[in-house]
Amino acid sequence: MRRLLFPVLLGLVGVAILASLGVWQLRRLEAKEALIAAIEARIAAAPVAIPPAPDPLADRFLPVAVEGALPGQEAPVLTTLGGRGPGYRIVAVLESAEGRRVLVDLGFVPEADRDRTRRAERVRVVGNLAWPDETDRFTPRPDPEANTWFARDVTAMAAALGTEPVLVVARSVEPPLGPVPVPLDASGVRNDHLGYAVTWFGLAAVWAVMSGALALRTWRRTT
Repeated sequence: MRRLLFPVLLGLVGVAILASLGVWQLRRLEAKEALIAAIEARIAAAPVAIPPAPDPLADRFLPVAVEGALPGQEAPVLTTLGGRGPGYRIVAVLESAEGRRVLVDLGFVPEADRDRTRRAERVRVVGNLAWPDETDRFTPRPDPEANTWFARDVTAMAAALGTEPVLVVARSVEPPLGPVPVPLDASGVRNDHLGYAVTWFGLAAVWAVMSGALALRTWRRTT
């Protein structure tokens, strides 16, 4: 019977560890779902004025409304939109009546409409503040001659266009200017915890079966 002690303990300890990791992932799933719900609720809230000094962490997803003129300065961002194919996000400069210059993501246009500069004496943009994390070491540098960008780099765009490092991703633009708004949502928040939990519980089941087989083989050898 002593020989059975090792495989039994091995099985119990292994199953306990793997199952506890599965439970931990379920707890993280619950927390992540709560976070996503909070983000979605914030995105859809009533808009306010852009704060005097927006904070990239505290004011992320903040719903805002801004009015002003579009002088025609734009930074087209090469992208692909599901169902619409390749095109550009039109990030433009908006000058408010108070003299603030901020960036507004007006939305998506197909390649054929890329160079149709949007100018307006007065527009109203309702959207959400964002500082997208779209750049890494593989992201091409902007092409200033072709005026083509490959990511919404708020800091670099603000420096190039002479604005505050503030981006409003439009939910609506009045009057419409052509681009189709691509509003923010919580889809960018990764939530893979259910898959991880299933994996850990599956490993616990496999460990239990293998430990049971080892214990059975050991018992047969001792009888």
